[in-house]
Amino acid sequence: MDTSKLKPNDPRVKYLTKQIRGKTYSYILGEPQGPKVDTVVLVHGWPDMAFGWRNQIPYFMSLGFQVIAPNMVGYAGTDAPQDLEEFSFKNTSADLAELAREYVGEKGQIVLGGHDWGGSVVWRLAYYYPELIKAVFSVCTPLHPLNADSTSLEDIIAAGGLPNFKYQLQLKGPDVQAHVQGKDKLRKFFKALYGGRGPNDEPGFNTSQGLIFDNLDKLGAPLLLDADELEYYVEQYSLQKTPELRGPLNWYRTREINAKDEIPRAKNGPPLKFEMPALFIAASKDAALPPSMAKGMDAAYTDLTRAEVNASHWALTQASDEVNSQIGKWLNKALNGAIKAAL
Repeated sequence: MDTSKLKPNDPRVKYLTKQIRGKTYSYILGEPQGPKVDTVVLVHGWPDMAFGWRNQIPYFMSLGFQVIAPNMVGYAGTDAPQDLEEFSFKNTSADLAELAREYVGEKGQIVLGGHDWGGSVVWRLAYYYPELIKAVFSVCTPLHPLNADSTSLEDIIAAGGLPNFKYQLQLKGPDVQAHVQGKDKLRKFFKALYGGRGPNDEPGFNTSQGLIFDNLDKLGAPLLLDADELEYYVEQYSLQKTPELRGPLNWYRTREINAKDEIPRAKNGPPLKFEMPALFIAASKDAALPPSMAKGMDAAYTDLTRAEVNASHWALTQASDEVNSQIGKWLNKALNGAIKAAL
């Protein structure tokens, strides 16, 4: 089958919606042309959407996988509830578990993959629902320990910790949400996030400042989105009622909520432990999630495979062939050679 990346509104896949735990979820569904090997659920991060897996979905389909790639809460055609609790790891994990079981049944299993915030979600989903997960992988996002206290990100950064997360202080606040409204501003926003530069190489975003408002009008075409993809992101984000970025930015506003959910487990167990095969792919040039953040995570796994690709945070696009190859080889081993013929 054709394994080229998905185009906007690509006819090789279906675009569906389903009611999940009181919310409407939109998602991409891809079916293999031949016998189904397994089902994989792909979880995107910020400021992406299901389409962020456009280089991976046809590849998985070619290997015999049924592919489910949801637009997460707050994105595109999925609901953006007012209640921040709905954006927590615990609630989004429950949502994804229910969506998956619509396809594999109560006793079935899935392969689970994530990137960025989606990587954080898949590690928690595999922790909360281990019986559902046959194998789990994350690109760029390492495992973070269970929250043991509710220290704010502001206090952590003020004390010298997590300097690579300074941009999150801006994103969790009101400024980006208020500034980026309407298609013209959304277009400039995506240029900034996906590699657009000004005439003197001015960036539109970095991890120290976040979105750099003064540079947005200077930016050229994004390096990681072609013209059709850029317009598709703008149109899909416009499906949300204004302010269009409220839902996506809410993912940066849940630290205290996630801590509240996790502190009892951090204090009283069970500890983070993963028995299923797991894969972590770091990106060597990732400024937001540098590979060094993965130090020590091996202790939580019975069977962890590590890999690294030469890419920025946008490894799914920048290093798509290598990412796909790493996942395919690992999956063939994890699934006992079930997909070897297709590799």
